[in-house]
Amino acid sequence: MLYLDPPAVPWRGRLWSHLISDLSYAELHAFAEALGVPRRGFDRDHYDVPAERVPMAVWLGARLVPSREIVLRLRAAGLRRPKPPTVPAPARPAARAAGLSAGSRVPG
Repeated sequence: MLYLDPPAVPWRGRLWSHLISDLSYAELHAFAEALGVPRRGFDRDHYDVPAERVPMAVWLGARLVPSREIVLRLRAAGLRRPKPPTVPAPARPAARAAGLSAGSRVPG
């Protein structure tokens, strides 16, 4: 089955929904292609779908569900691909962050 949440994510002057499958990525890719959503709209485990395509997605058979249900269904199906953990940037010494070199004196 295919699911999407209401368009609520603003980006580039539009609102976007998330389209998922609880069966397979193959089902998801085929549905997105039929919907006219380009492959570049695929993000790890879902497609980002512009608000104007949501009515067509529902007409083609996708179920509209609350946003929190999207992740629950992906996890239950074993299809959730979370973002990789981000590595924090190394801390910089205060003098370097202020633009001073090691031999610089602070004006005073």
